[in-house]
Amino acid sequence: MAPEDAWFKSSYSGGSGNSCVEIADLTVTRSQIGIRDSKNKRGPALTTTPQGWTAFIEYVRSTHN
Repeated sequence: MAPEDAWFKSSYSGGSGNSCVEIADLTVTRSQIGIRDSKNKRGPALTTTPQGWTAFIEYVRSTHN
């Protein structure tokens, strides 16, 4: 889906590594955002549009203040 160096974890991810999500910006080639579990890098990954990712982040922020 994306080169390994394209993936990054949120700065909010804890150091314990128990619940980390990584994303990759695929907008240059596909107009999508890749999402995967950092503990299973070869496992399945999801994609969404940049607008979908923004809506998700806004929802999480609004419900976890």
